[in-house]
Amino acid sequence: HYLGHLPESELPGLRRHMVVRLIRMKALDDARLFGHFPVVIDGTGQLYFPQRHCEHCLTKTVDGKTQYFHHVLEAKLVTPQGLAISIGTEFIENTDPKATKQDCELKAFARLAKRLKKDYPQLLLCLLLDGLYANGTAFDICRENHWKYIITFKEGSLPALWRDYQDLLGLCPQNRKDHCPDADTRQSFAWVNDLEHRDDHGRTHRLAALQCHEKCGGNNHFFAWLTNFTVTDQSIIALANRGGRCRWKIENQGFNIQKNGGFNLEHAYSLSNRQIKNYYLLMQIAHLVLQLIEMGSLIGGSVKR
Repeated sequence: HYLGHLPESELPGLRRHMVVRLIRMKALDDARLFGHFPVVIDGTGQLYFPQRHCEHCLTKTVDGKTQYFHHVLEAKLVTPQGLAISIGTEFIENTDPKATKQDCELKAFARLAKRLKKDYPQLLLCLLLDGLYANGTAFDICRENHWKYIITFKEGSLPALWRDYQDLLGLCPQNRKDHCPDADTRQSFAWVNDLEHRDDHGRTHRLAALQCHEKCGGNNHFFAWLTNFTVTDQSIIALANRGGRCRWKIENQGFNIQKNGGFNLEHAYSLSNRQIKNYYLLMQIAHLVLQLIEMGSLIGGSVKR
């Protein structure tokens, strides 16, 4: 009843006050990457229905059967210690009945970016994004907002840029660095600065690409990213390990905990859109508080004793 009457703008405002307080008291400063707070943006499924739930439902057809669902796009500030704090939310939903295309994650990203800039106008952010955002629109949004980014780079997302990167990589043998974070792990880094990408709208972007070959025990892993940081032998390790690799924290410490750790993210406690959204936002605040309790110093000593 209460969440059904609470305006949808109230809980985001409360969350913003909590996050700003943590930032101003420097509780999150250890997370900074060259002065920028790393923020992962990713979408997740929220609710699924066998029949149409409301006019805003997203739909897809699988094996001739239509599915109805609601998705949400989250922005979470992540730290090396494992915090994944929600700082922004954009619900992915069909709001225009005359639209020819459904709402999607990229459209929601443009709306979420405006919201983040309004809520945190002076905050230095570094967005950690998956390969979906390796496009000119995302690059341009980050440029307009003066944000840094580290985006997963795959051959299939930008084939021409990938080929340029591979060609230039062999011409820059000095851009190499090895690192052993522990006795069982060896990382080999390589990078190229000043790559040029011209997008579908004719906009030109200059950016850098970096990669990491990792051998851990008997396992081999490969990672590659695009960034608007200038990559050097002094910054490469932090950009990869404290930047690009931290994107997974939104999945593990964020969505997985909220889906399987007692919050029941995917359970429909109500069929009212306002109540559904308010409950989701209240869950983000509850998860923030829980993380501060679990990882803070208030109960650690007592538990050990």
